[in-house]
Amino acid sequence: MRTIGIVFYTTILMLIGTALIIFSLIKLQPQDITSILISLQSSLSSRLIIGLSGILLMLISFSLAQVILGGLQREKTIAFNTASGQVTIALSAIEDLIRRLIGIVPEIKELRPYVCATKKGSIIADLKVVLKTEVNIPELTGRLQDIVKAKIQEALGTEEQPFIKIHIMKIAGHEDRDRKRKEIEKEEFPKVPFTGYGVRQN
Repeated sequence: MRTIGIVFYTTILMLIGTALIIFSLIKLQPQDITSILISLQSSLSSRLIIGLSGILLMLISFSLAQVILGGLQREKTIAFNTASGQVTIALSAIEDLIRRLIGIVPEIKELRPYVCATKKGSIIADLKVVLKTEVNIPELTGRLQDIVKAKIQEALGTEEQPFIKIHIMKIAGHEDRDRKRKEIEKEEFPKVPFTGYGVRQN
């Protein structure tokens, strides 16, 4: 349905653009425009067709807008049925759940999750990770994927396997060590004012 809406709006915009181009290329006199308008309004059938076309365009636009906005809203949530009714979960809630896993994996300094749902209801989690220290990346990412999968399945009560993508953005170990070393050096060797001046002896 969304594809139909895109085709519809594209067609309307192309027709309007074509009409504007033709209007700019053909020099119309004011009496020509007046005669066209008079001919359109002189016949009851032509006025009826124009009015019904306008109403039809408004109804189609309203319906397509509802479908498109409803699809966008559904993509931000996932829903499943229980014995008592339907449950809807915001994808942002799953992102918060994943973000709290940073305390379980001590090697991770920063974790930015982005969760989306496919049309079939499958969940895809894209994780951007900043590491604290140098680690075995394949082992760490595999462990993180298992933890995230288990947490999502536990929260949703489903056995469907979510797809977890991990992007290591940075390894902050070297920068942290350099910064700490500089701070320690400043504390141990503070700058003495007026250094470099010789002592004058008599």
